[in-house]
This record gives sequence, structure tokens and C-alpha cells, in this order.
Amino acid sequence: MSQIITLPTVSDDRGSLTIIEKVLSFKVNRIYYIYNVNSNDIRGGHRHKTNIQALICVAGSCRINLNNGSVKSEVILDNPNKCLIVEPEDWHTMDNFSKDAVLLVLASEYYDASDYIDKPYSNQ
Repeated sequence: MSQIITLPTVSDDRGSLTIIEKVLSFKVNRIYYIYNVNSNDIRGGHRHKTNIQALICVAGSCRINLNNGSVKSEVILDNPNKCLIVEPEDWHTMDNFSKDAVLLVLASEYYDASDYIDKPYSNQ
């Protein structure tokens, strides 16, 4: 099941610095980000066989809809120190992107089309 972790952040008069170090349970092998998404567009729509992902909305906000086959939930990512860990079994979609949203994704696996499961759970 997915979980939210708060990333360590140091703030002072000069601004804030958020650190992603020794907080993820996996080695990061792929990094990408999603941006310029229309607010009514939906991204994702799949789950994985092995890939674990850490999602961070580093600017703006978006909603993540999750379903692990028995529990459905949604998470609003609206702070760059909020990190959502998405497990392989978590069917996920992303929507409600603010105009300035930038969604950073840290993935445990390199891209592999055979790792994607595009068939939703029956309780969708």
C-alpha cells in the first residue's frame, strides 16, 4: 500500500532546501518529471510488476488516485517536502494538475514496457 513520507527540509531566511537522502527504501534508477498538463487531463492509468515510485510535486499541486485491489484512496501532493511512495501493486492515476505543477518521479527500475500492467482492478 502506498504511503506518504515527509522529506527532511531545512529552512531559513534564504529559503528552503529539501533533502532526498537515506529516506527511500529503494535505489533510484530512473528520474523523470511531468509538467504542462491540462487540469482536466489524466496521467498514469497503470500499475507495475516490480517498479516502486516516489512522487513529489515540486511545484504546484496535483491529485494521485490509488487502488491496490482492495483499498482505494487519493492523495493531494501540494508541498515539495511531501513524498508519496507508490508500490508496484498500486494502480495509479494523476489528475487535477495546477497550471504550474511539476510532478517529479523517482523510480526503482529503468523503463521496461513489460513491467506495466494496464488492466485495472475489477473494483475500479
